[in-house]
Order: sequence, then C-alpha cells, then structure tokens
Amino acid sequence: TLKLKYFADSIMFQPASTSTSAMSKEDKIKKLRELTAKRQDACKQNHQEVVAEDKRRALPTNWEHKRRRLEWEEKDDQFKQDCESKGHDHRRMRLLEVGAETADKLDTRRRRKANPDTGFATFEAASSRKYQTLCRQLKPDMRAYAEEKARMGEDRFYPTSSTLGVADRKDDPQAVERMSQDVKQQVEKRKKYSRRRAFDEDADVDYINDQNMRYNRKLERAFGHYTAEIKQNLERGTAI
Repeated sequence: TLKLKYFADSIMFQPASTSTSAMSKEDKIKKLRELTAKRQDACKQNHQEVVAEDKRRALPTNWEHKRRRLEWEEKDDQFKQDCESKGHDHRRMRLLEVGAETADKLDTRRRRKANPDTGFATFEAASSRKYQTLCRQLKPDMRAYAEEKARMGEDRFYPTSSTLGVADRKDDPQAVERMSQDVKQQVEKRKKYSRRRAFDEDADVDYINDQNMRYNRKLERAFGHYTAEIKQNLERGTAI
C-alpha cells in the first residue's frame, strides 16, 4: 500500500515537460495572440452567419425556389440566343445535353401541359374535350383546307343563311372515307368498353351468388396474405 501511494504521489507531483517549460515568455504571448485572433475571427464569422440567416428569414418562403427559377430562365435565354446566332434549334440542342430517359420524360410532361386533363367539370367541357381529341386523331389536311379557303374566299367558305351555292360543294371522297373509318373505329371501341370486369372462366368458384362473391373478394383483400399458407396446406393435404 505504501509503495502504491508513493507511486501515485510521484505521478501527481511530476514536474512539467521540458517542451512546456522551455517556452519563453515571448512564445507564450505569441501563442496567446494567435488564439485571440482565431477567437475574434470565429466571432466575426458567427455574426455574419447570424445576419445572413436573419435576412433569409425575412424573405418569402419560396424565395429560394424563385431565385433558382430566375437563374435557370436567364441561362436558358442565353442558351437560346447562342443557338439562334449559330442557326441551330435550341430544343434539339437542349435534348443533346440530356439522356434519352430524361428527354422522354420532358416530352411527356410537355404534351400533358399542352393538353391537361382537368377531370370532369361539365358535360359541355367533356364533349368539347372529346371533340378536340377526335379532331387530332382524324388529322385533317390543313394544306387543302387553306387552298380551298383562299380559292372560295371568306364569304363563301363560311356560309350563312343568305349564302347561295352551298349544296353545290362536294367533299373529297378520300376525306369522307377517312372519316367513315374513324367513326367505325369509335363504334368498335365503344362496344368493347365496359366498366364491368370480364368474367374469368378459369377462376375458382367459391361463391353461391354475386353478393357472396363480392364478400369473398373483400375477405381475400383483407386476410388473403394471412391465410395463403393454410389454403396451400389444405390443397396438399398436409394441414395439421
């Protein structure tokens, strides 16, 4: 015990290392000044960060998004000007900078934006949307349309109740045939369309009527993943 106490006292009262004791007063003052300069620099940086954070809090919530958007628009305008000065299409040049998958997503987004699906609002809006879709699918000959409009003039091309000679005009047989085929396709598509699910002849019959069939489907959705193993054991004959 005395030996351990003497060893502990010798460690506790061991003199400082030679490197620390060898430091002169000037070195200590220099070290103190360096630490003071670092502390002042840290305080200055903290103050600047606090001021910047306070300014960011004073800005609108979507300021960062607006700033990035404005920067992107500025770069995009500059890119368009550069492409126009070189005689290139800026859209094609932009697609060369992105991958095929990204370009496909951008094209799909552009088409959706040009023809947004706003859902059902009124029967008039739904009918108008259907009419515009059918017109795009029919693909009218705009060149022949413009030539006939220039030949007939505005007054005869858009007839009114007082316009004569409307019955003398004959439609192009090819255009009539194209419209007839489109109408037939609409009729066939309407026949195949049904909100009812098609009857599956290969499915297992585990119901006695339609009400029981719907009830069994609800049970399967809720507990099917729990009872799958039990059903398999019953079918194999290995159930306990």
